[in-house]
Amino acid sequence: MDLQLSGKTAVVTGASKGIGLACAEALAWEGAKVTGISRDPGNLAKAQEELAAKGLSYDVEAVDLTDADATKAAFERIGVPDILINCAGAARRTPVDELDSKALHAAMEAKYFTYMHATESVIRGMAERGSGAVVNVVGQGGRAANPLHIGGGAANAALMLASVGYAKAYAGQGVRVNVINPGMTRTARVNEGLEAAVRASGRPKEELLQEMVAEIPLGRAGEPDEVANVAVFLASPLASYVTGAIITMDGGVTSAI
Repeated sequence: MDLQLSGKTAVVTGASKGIGLACAEALAWEGAKVTGISRDPGNLAKAQEELAAKGLSYDVEAVDLTDADATKAAFERIGVPDILINCAGAARRTPVDELDSKALHAAMEAKYFTYMHATESVIRGMAERGSGAVVNVVGQGGRAANPLHIGGGAANAALMLASVGYAKAYAGQGVRVNVINPGMTRTARVNEGLEAAVRASGRPKEELLQEMVAEIPLGRAGEPDEVANVAVFLASPLASYVTGAIITMDGGVTSAI
């Protein structure tokens, strides 16, 4: 299927690995000119090499998105893209007995403000142009309370509200904003969450992982490219009447309407 993205410009944050890199690759295969942002130049270089080996062109910018001024400067260099997919930042899972104000602030800085700084840098320019698509890959932890993910879950919930707010505010100016909430997806973040669960419960990691997978009706974790496929569709003209949507991708775990 042609998603009509050839020649479009796209920026993906958190684009050096995991879901972000999968989104960058999917956009590049569709013919978009992609710039990936991450704060680690080494990881970005590896990602660039990986996509180059597949014959894909991929520009990169090393930026710490928790820094609002640095983020704004980066987008001044890049320009206002047709598409922004936010995947940057992950709040650490923290056992509740270890949770304090410092951890809560860190969660918001890592997840909420990274997305907001990037969005703020482009959304008014998109509105002035009369077109643009933002996709925020957030996380189902913003809907389902988890004692290991209070800080991150709060950041995710705030992101969902902000995303839908932006969607309503700018719909009349041709800008669409949507959210994807992945459940368990095979990235390095799964291992970090398991380590927190081990600390909280004292149980073996392998046992905890088996329990997590057993709760998924599809019987497996998701793959980064599966999330990327939905993100790229939402960013494309084929989803031109979709805005303010929050799409759950958790293999059927959430049985609520």
